[in-house]
Amino acid sequence: MRRNFCGRTRREFLWQTGAGFGGLALTGMLSGDGFFGNARAYDGKKLPEPHFAPKAKNVIFLFMYGGPSHIDTFDYKPTMKGRDNQMVTVKTFGRGGHKNQGRIVEPRWEFKQYGQCGKWVSSLFPNLANHVDDIAFIHSMTADSPIHGSAMLMMNSGRVQSGHPCLGSWVNYGLGSVNENLPGFVVMLDPTGGPISGAKNWSSGYMPASYQGSIFRTQGTPILDLKSQDGVSRDLQRDLLNNLHEQNAIHATQRGDRSDLLSRITTYELAYKMQESTPEAVDITGESADTLELYGIDKDRTKDFGTKCLLARRLVERGVRFVQIYSGGAHNDDNWDAHSDLKKNHDFHAGNTDKPIAGLIADLKRRGLLDETLIIWGGEFGRQPTAEYAEGTGRDHNSYGFTMWMAGGGIKGGVSVGTTDELGAAAVEKPFHVKNLHATVLHQLGIDPNRLSYFHSGLDQKLVGVEPIEPIHEIIS
Repeated sequence: MRRNFCGRTRREFLWQTGAGFGGLALTGMLSGDGFFGNARAYDGKKLPEPHFAPKAKNVIFLFMYGGPSHIDTFDYKPTMKGRDNQMVTVKTFGRGGHKNQGRIVEPRWEFKQYGQCGKWVSSLFPNLANHVDDIAFIHSMTADSPIHGSAMLMMNSGRVQSGHPCLGSWVNYGLGSVNENLPGFVVMLDPTGGPISGAKNWSSGYMPASYQGSIFRTQGTPILDLKSQDGVSRDLQRDLLNNLHEQNAIHATQRGDRSDLLSRITTYELAYKMQESTPEAVDITGESADTLELYGIDKDRTKDFGTKCLLARRLVERGVRFVQIYSGGAHNDDNWDAHSDLKKNHDFHAGNTDKPIAGLIADLKRRGLLDETLIIWGGEFGRQPTAEYAEGTGRDHNSYGFTMWMAGGGIKGGVSVGTTDELGAAAVEKPFHVKNLHATVLHQLGIDPNRLSYFHSGLDQKLVGVEPIEPIHEIIS
């Protein structure tokens, strides 16, 4: 019997094609009738309704890749003063494995009190310190993994395994995009490269590719494929899109991975739409000299991260739901992963980001945007109070207790919640998990974290998992 259709007979091909399209139609009708439980679908026309009145409309996540040291930044530990190199009994778990004792590395920076709240902040962040009355510090964060790859995935997707949608994808799935000509989820990477695990950190997982993060660049074309290449006309681009959609329809009736094809469709459709609109969203030439100075764009040291922060403000102004900016990339001292020389590492990365972040808060506030924009700062974990090696000041990873902070979007300012022990080795008072952080983000956006779900593999999948999770009520105004 002749087999000309991908190794199948003509009858098999027609039967599978017909059954496949019928299945797609049936799935659409059943979804519309609520057959798949709590899964929320966005049809691109009408935005989904939030579960309750939101405090925030969008999110800017400032991701300090590599793991900044909480006890050298915002978690003041005065009892460590004068104890440098002292051996202590302390349980730690990091890249070097489980240990029961270590050599104290005394914080290398002086702390001062700032603001009406009197928050102690190290000299690493002299500009950001002036905004502590707008910030809620969470000093008792915990995570499940002290290893970069899995910890990154947990902070971004709530799971240590890959294949699940990231926070930005869940936000856009739950609320939809208010600007069809810009991505709903934008990611800006460090000049040294992307983080470990790569695109898994902004993947849409089992959701449609339209919910994945889009990489923006601060130099050249903001999004690859935005401009027509090699003189390809818009008519030819439209034909290409039609061809890709036809391929997708055929693949939908067959077994196999369509993620790459769907990703290509999403990329080309977005590029096609963005060519229709003006690229003014990423054009900062019209910004005032005062604004550029506020973000540190007038200085070489802070220009790159300052430009990203300014672009984040411009993007959320134009309806982008979720913007994630990475400080640090690649490996070792290209990010906050201070395994050898703590002072050299943190002086460098804090110096690159301090003024831009302070400028972002100030600019959002003066424009009346801070109330509706939720800012998150932190890494995938913190760092240990003891040295990793027999010599030097490097600290290993610490997922037992670390600091993150949030500002804007209905978050209380000038508050601190939770504590670590006297050395900062582990959370002891009001420990919070990454899932609590994610629940807080969704809650501020008007989404019940325990109701938002996506039907996949026979289950109502949730960002926060199957067990009920509470947001961090202590920091919500």
